[in-house]
This record gives sequence, structure tokens and C-alpha cells, in this order.
Amino acid sequence: MVHRGREEEPRQGGGLPAPGGTSPDKERRGRLDRVLSFIERAGNALPNPIVLFAGLFALLAVVSTVLAFAGVSVTVPGTDDTKSIGGLLTGEGLRWLLENLIPNFATFPPIGAVLVLIMVVGLAEKTGLLETAMRATLARVPRAALPYAVAIIASQAHMMSDVGAIVLPPLAALVFKSAGRHPVAGLIGGFACVTAGYAAGFTIGSLDALYVGITQQAASVLAAAEGLHIHVLINYFFTAASSVVLGPLGGFLISRVLEPRLGTYQAADGEATGEDLTLTPVQRKGLAVTCAVVGVYLAAVLALWLPPGAPLRGEGGAFVPSPVLTGVVPVLFGAFLLAGLIYGFTVKQLTGTEDVVTAMTDSVKNMSGYIVMMFFAAQVIAVFTWSNLGVLLAVKAAALFNSIGVTGFWAIIAFVLLASCLNLVILSGSALWSLVGPVFIPAFMLMDMSPALRQAAFRIGDSATGAITPMNPYLLLVLAMVREYEPEARLGTLISRLAIFVVPFLVVWLAVLGIFYGLDLPPGPERTSASNDASRAHGGHHVPGTQSRGRSSRWAP
Repeated sequence: MVHRGREEEPRQGGGLPAPGGTSPDKERRGRLDRVLSFIERAGNALPNPIVLFAGLFALLAVVSTVLAFAGVSVTVPGTDDTKSIGGLLTGEGLRWLLENLIPNFATFPPIGAVLVLIMVVGLAEKTGLLETAMRATLARVPRAALPYAVAIIASQAHMMSDVGAIVLPPLAALVFKSAGRHPVAGLIGGFACVTAGYAAGFTIGSLDALYVGITQQAASVLAAAEGLHIHVLINYFFTAASSVVLGPLGGFLISRVLEPRLGTYQAADGEATGEDLTLTPVQRKGLAVTCAVVGVYLAAVLALWLPPGAPLRGEGGAFVPSPVLTGVVPVLFGAFLLAGLIYGFTVKQLTGTEDVVTAMTDSVKNMSGYIVMMFFAAQVIAVFTWSNLGVLLAVKAAALFNSIGVTGFWAIIAFVLLASCLNLVILSGSALWSLVGPVFIPAFMLMDMSPALRQAAFRIGDSATGAITPMNPYLLLVLAMVREYEPEARLGTLISRLAIFVVPFLVVWLAVLGIFYGLDLPPGPERTSASNDASRAHGGHHVPGTQSRGRSSRWAP
């Protein structure tokens, strides 16, 4: 069960004693502290998130109306579809708002996923299951290795789509707390690594299939695209290699940068630090029975998904996408519900249905502030989409990028930075990719760069800054979780701590991509047929993604 605690003020130098002299290491740490302190102050200067989203809503209403009266429109390159800017304060806009104010909120995707999982994760937490499971795990993991274990596991969470951002951070907090480390370090570090995991990992998920569909459609504007084979694994080699590097890097940042800045965590009166990892016989029995039941449940899900012709396979018998991946929230709901019930009744933490209802209800009660914030966030994002301001911003930014005229790996770096910036205001990765993909994929195909490379670069930018944008609804969820330990924590406090991960992740990711680019390594499995025809279609220029005979022909101009 999560208890509120308090923490000491971070000491000078991120938890280090004030130096009597200076050294390069201490000077670097001092500069880092000053930068992060500035970010924290700037972030804390932001108004309450509810007020922030309300202000953004008003700004979008005015800007969209002015542009609508000016007759502004935008055409996405590669299509004949011209989109006019819709003004929210026009008659059409007001009618739309009246008809969609409630649906905007009721159908906002994070709301359902968060509340459904919070009910059962809260049940499992209040019965003591999560803490017991973490203790059993920690008995085999050295305390010093915990940040690395959390980071590596979190970087694989993209297979659960957005669910990982809901489930893993509180689990990481419990892991750290049970080991006598700062729970907020596990919470924030877990969230940062989950966000990074959208572009890294050894497994594939629903996002892989979603991005590939957009990539294939964008590439089809060129006739030579008929010779390409774009599939769900086109980035697999790159994402797997990224996972090998980003997991240890995330663990290092949690252990050596984030946690020292937090100071020493002091539990509230009567709150155990969890340093004793010994399980009682009743706890061991409850955990064993729970694992057996949940194992049978998951085996049943796999039996309905893996065999040929299984009912939970996707269209045409596909693994990805499939109902199991698109419906991962209901699958996890069932797993956590079973786990919480079995463990709770086995260890006598639950004695009847009233205890179950109370545990689930209390879990949702704690999310009341989050629900209010999500109402305003949903309206802002809906207006941004309906008015076509998002399309306008993406197209104008893409046109500016094309006018720079950079080539080679510098063009890749510029695109990653552009995607990182756009990701701060356009929340949905699929929406952003559908806007910029049709612009950049054909352009870089003509420069002899593959759609797979362009998609890999986009995923770097989309993941690196996703954790720090106030438009991310899960950022507000994590803030609510942080406040369980630090009631006075504010949005700027959280963003300043998450900012620790952004630049290192970007630099290392670009280094990994640079290795693939420089060594002409394919980002994923390729089909090598029809290459000559594709190359001749561009006057002799080789189109990446097909058979490559020269060392640099797969990636470089």
C-alpha cells in the first residue's frame, strides 16, 4: 500500500556535501543542478494544469477563429486534400463544441484505460500482493542493480502500448521502497524509461503495426514504392539494438543522477521501509497460488491467440495487429483482478465482497483530481484536431525543414529534433506521423534513404520528449502518484526530474542510428526482390528497402 512520506531537501550538488574546493566533477554536477533548478522554477511558474489547459483552450479558440476568417487553409503534400482552418468561435465551431463537449471527454482514450486499470491495480496493491511480489523479486536482485532492472523492464513495456505508463511506474516505486531506496526515483525513472521504450525493445506491439501502416501509405505516392516491402518488422533490428543500450543508460541516470538529487527518503511515522524482504509462510502460499492461477489465465489467453486459426488472431490470421494487442487493457484487467482476489482471500486481507468493492472504490477516489484535469486536456486536444491547427503546424514545420537543404545524417538529426519539438504539442504519435510522414518519406526516398530509416528517426523524436510535454495525460497521472510521497510536488518539479533523461537518450539514440547509417546496416529484415526495377524508376538512383549492392546504397545518397 502506498503511504505518504516526506523527503529531505536535496543538498548542494544533488545530495553531495558542499565542497570545500572545486573539481571538474563537482563543477559539472553544480552546473547540472543549476540547469535543472532553472527548469524546475520555470515549470513551477506554470499555472495549475487545469488552468493551463483552460488557457490553451481559450488561445486555440481565438487563433483558430482569426485564421478561419482570414481563409487560411493547408494541403498535405502528396495528397489533393485541402483542409481549411475551422474557427471555434464561428457558428460551425460553436455547434461542434455543443455536440462534442461531452464525447470529447467520454471517449478520451487515457480516461478509460487509466480508470479500468487503477481499479484492479489498486485492489492488488491494497491486498499487499504487489509489495509481496516485489519483495520476492528483490530477494534475488542486488540493491545496487535495482535501477538497471527497472529501466530494462520498463524499456520493454511498449508491447503493452500506453498501459505500461499506468502499471510500471507505481510498481517501480514499490520496488525501490521495499529495498530502502527512494520510491520517487523508481516512479519517475520507470516512467521515463517506459516512454523511451516506445522506440526500443525486443518485442513488437500494436504501435509497430500502426506506424508501418502509415509508412506504407506515405511511401505509395512514388511509383517506385511498388518494389518495396514494408512490414511490421522494418525497425526491429534498430529497436532491439536501442534496447540493449537504453536500458543500462536509464539505470545509470536513475542511480547516479536522479536519486542523489532527491535526498534521503524518510517514511511517515509507522511506515515500514520494506528493507526486510523475508516473506511469511502465508505470503509465500498466497503468492504461489496467485502465480498458478494467473499462469493458467495467461496460458488460456495464449491458447486463444497463438495456434493457427485461433479466435483471437487478427485479420488473415495475423499476430499483429490482433485483438490480444489492441485489447491489452481488458487482458490485464482480468489478470490483476484474478491476482488481487486470489491473493487477498488467501492471506485473509479480503474477507468478503464488501472489502473488494471498498478497495477498488478507494483506488478510483484518489484519481478525482486527475479526472478533472483530463476533462480540460481532452477539450484542448479535440479542438486542436478539429480546427486543423495541428495539420497546419506540421506542414509549415515540414516545409521549413525542406527549405534548409541539409542532406545525409545531418538531415536525419534535423528531422529527429523537429519530431521532438512537434511531439511537445501534438500528443498522438500516430497522428503526428500521419501528418509528417507523407511529407518526409517521399522526399527522403528520392534522396536514397529508406522509409524504414525515416520511421526509426521519427520514433526517436516521438519518444524522447514524450515524457516532459504537459500535453501528455500520463504525465499528470505520474504527478498524482508522486504526490502520494511528496504532497507538495508540482508539475515543474516533475518535469525538471524527467528532463534528466531527455538529452542523454537523444544523444545515445542518435549514436545508435548513426552506427546503423555509417555501417549500412538494415534497420530491420528486408525483402530484396524487384530492386533493379525500383532503381530504374528513379533514373538509376537506388530506392532503399530493396536489394542493395553497394555499401552505402541502403542509407546514404
